Amino acid sequence: MQSRNKMFDDLSQLMTNAMGVAQGAKDEANTAMKSLMDRWLADRDFVTREEFDAVRAMAQKAREENEALAARIAALEAGNK
Repeated sequence: MQSRNKMFDDLSQLMTNAMGVAQGAKDEANTAMKSLMDRWLADRDFVTREEFDAVRAMAQKAREENEALAARIAALEAGNK
C-alpha cells in the first residue's frame, strides 16, 4: 500500500511540474507575441490615440474658425452692395 501512495505522490508531483512548465511556456509565448506586435506596430509608423485626438481637435477648431471667417466675409460683402 505504501508503494501505491508513493506512485500517486510521484504522479501528482509530475503533473504539478508539467503544469508549471506549461504556464511558463504560455507566459513566454505571450511575451514573445507582444514583443512581435510592438515591433510590427512601431515599424508601421502609426500614431497614438492621444496624437490622433489632438490633431482631430485642431482640425475641428480650424473648421469652426473657417466657418466663422466665411460668415464674416459674407456679411462684409453683403454690406458693400
